[in-house]
Amino acid sequence: MKDLKYINKYLYHYKSYLIWGTFFVIVANIFQILPAQIVRHAFDLVGETIGIYPLFKGTGSQASLYDIFTSVVLIYGIAIVMMALVRGVFLFMMRQTIIVMSRLIEYDLKNEIYAHYQTLPLSFYRRNNTGDLMARISEDVGHVRMYLGPAIMYGLNAVGSFVLVLAYMLIVNPTLTFYAMLPLPVLSISIYYVNNLIHKRSTEIQQKLSEMSTNVQEAFSGIRVLKAFVRENEFAEKFAQQSNEYKIKALKLAMVNALFTPVVFGLIALSTVLTVYIGGIEVIDGTITLGNIAEFTLYINMLVWPVTSLGWITSMTERADASQKRINEFLFIKTDIISTQNIDKDIVGDVVFSNVSLTYPDSGIEALKNVSFSVKHGESLAILGSTGSGKSTIANLLCRLYDVSNGEIKIDGFNVKDYKVNTLREQIGYVPQDVFLFSDSIKTNISFGAMKISDAQVIQAAKDADVYENIIAFPKGFDTELGERGITLSGGQKQRVSIARAISRNPSIIILDDALSAVDTKTENAILNNLQRIMQGKTSIIISHRVSSAKLADKIIVLNDGKVIETGSHEELMLMGGSYKELYEKQTQSEEEVLG
Repeated sequence: MKDLKYINKYLYHYKSYLIWGTFFVIVANIFQILPAQIVRHAFDLVGETIGIYPLFKGTGSQASLYDIFTSVVLIYGIAIVMMALVRGVFLFMMRQTIIVMSRLIEYDLKNEIYAHYQTLPLSFYRRNNTGDLMARISEDVGHVRMYLGPAIMYGLNAVGSFVLVLAYMLIVNPTLTFYAMLPLPVLSISIYYVNNLIHKRSTEIQQKLSEMSTNVQEAFSGIRVLKAFVRENEFAEKFAQQSNEYKIKALKLAMVNALFTPVVFGLIALSTVLTVYIGGIEVIDGTITLGNIAEFTLYINMLVWPVTSLGWITSMTERADASQKRINEFLFIKTDIISTQNIDKDIVGDVVFSNVSLTYPDSGIEALKNVSFSVKHGESLAILGSTGSGKSTIANLLCRLYDVSNGEIKIDGFNVKDYKVNTLREQIGYVPQDVFLFSDSIKTNISFGAMKISDAQVIQAAKDADVYENIIAFPKGFDTELGERGITLSGGQKQRVSIARAISRNPSIIILDDALSAVDTKTENAILNNLQRIMQGKTSIIISHRVSSAKLADKIIVLNDGKVIETGSHEELMLMGGSYKELYEKQTQSEEEVLG
């Protein structure tokens, strides 16, 4: 249970629930035991009455004796019912404290995991599958809650019942108690053996469930591709295979639990037989009464649930420990994207890259090699290059999704590491290459980038991104609900909504990472002209593989294999006659052929 130690802080935080819950468990167990003593007195009364009742036959005293006997038995019966009702009240209070505590901890733990996920760097998400992340915050936390609630509650109940019952049994007759408890060592060995099997198989089940979640998430996220290539049956077979493997592992765990229960009941039955046999000898010897045998039989039956629940509690605890281990693996990962100076100020937009190099920690690929350039606020910089040349890496570094391996990035004279991470990102409008829209209204998606924004600003952002006419053409306009990842819109519409989202926050720096690849040249020019207007006095960085997106920029750099090979304006690069001119002529010729 070493991994479950992590949640001790929550148990301490909600200790009042745990303390009161323990109190209610003890009181409930006391009211469970007391009826057994009343039964003992009732049996003794019946035995004594049966012995003397015939002696008063034919006299008036016999009727009086019968009335007294029935009255006392009725009182005993009422007392047992009242104690059962009182016990029920305390059992209710026990659940209202311990189970409520488990739900509160579940809420806190999920929030902690979700908040921690958001602090982790982009490299973390490149290494781990979304399905696995979801399984740990849902299925694994659910198993931990079962430990915090039912397992602790029934564990306390089992310990409380066992201690109190054993104490009463020892007070009544130590010899009879010894024989009644004789099967327990065998039970302890069984529990130890089963505990190891449960732990192993619980871990295997959680790993298999994570694989299933990942497979399902990928299938439904890429449903369009899956259908387009007619691969539904193949994915269904893959899921069926994984589901079958999960079923087999779950059945193996169920078999262990199923074998454990009969063993426990058999040992309890053996205890009952020993109690009646040894108790009969003790009655003959006159050391105990028949009522004591009845009392002991009830005590043994009281131990049936505490003892049988040990297997169930063990199973829940082991599954929780395996789940918490998986949770801890991610919770103990700390982000290295932290601020060194916590500078919190408005950004003007002067950007300087000085001999910047980056090797991606998750793949080991060297994306940038001694890259240097500068762009002042109010200027626009275009970054051109072939696929894999390092264009998007510059955007990732500027937004501090990664940190440089070597070199330095400065904004307004300060190293980007000196700024508070949120302060830096809040003042950058970033349109990623892989456009992501949320399953919400178009209005919500556009206003997502700004804390407070009016409807007029949303409309203006849509106009500047040249997507306004498309939006108002929908029946619900800006209130149109988008499907998952914006599937309702075309590729070009998604890109333009993403641009509107970036500029709606009025950023000091705007980065377009190949954000115009899905629009035609006319729309591209309209968007770029709008950006020139709204970005006056600000910094814009346009990353593209199309020269048409770059030629209007104040400065252009050309990347190849992570290195800057050319720098200058459109006119200067054309005069150089290098890679830029070659690329320009090829793309211009291609456009003319298409138009022709």
